[in-house]
Amino acid sequence: MANIYDFNVLKRDGSEFSLSELKGKVLLIVNTATGCGFTPQYEEIESLYEKYHEKGLEVLDFPCNQFKEQAKGTDEEIHSFCQLKYNTKFDQFKKIEVNGENKIALYAFLEEAAPYKKPKGIKNGVAMSLLEKLSGTKGTNEIHWNFTKFLVSRDGEIIKRFEPVEKLSDVEKNIIEFLK
Repeated sequence: MANIYDFNVLKRDGSEFSLSELKGKVLLIVNTATGCGFTPQYEEIESLYEKYHEKGLEVLDFPCNQFKEQAKGTDEEIHSFCQLKYNTKFDQFKKIEVNGENKIALYAFLEEAAPYKKPKGIKNGVAMSLLEKLSGTKGTNEIHWNFTKFLVSRDGEIIKRFEPVEKLSDVEKNIIEFLK
């Protein structure tokens, strides 16, 4: 079976980056969009990055335009927006597709390693049902919307998948646990 470190992804400039370079780090992998209702999560993700980066956290930000075309613009335009609006310091990778025939291999692996589970709570469940309907992903392990997060341990194990409606404070609790 593949390991997270077996994958290469494309940097914003189009050059290849091997995830094996991040061995020993806790990874938060996120598909993002700049025109989404969840876009303000960038602020909290940046806060987590600043708080835990020196302890070993890396954020891998993959812009994705598949959900109602909410990540318009070039890779550089998206990056500039995030730096100006949310003061992001973590780097972003090249815009990708997370579902369908052009889905990058990393996301196929993540979806298999951490299948979709509807979040707890009526409000979260209703919100996710709406996102599943909007994205046409109901009944699948595919990514249902922007700002789905995957947490990866220092040894490359996929710990957990967090849906966009889940609180970043819950993500932080898990990050703290695996940074020890």
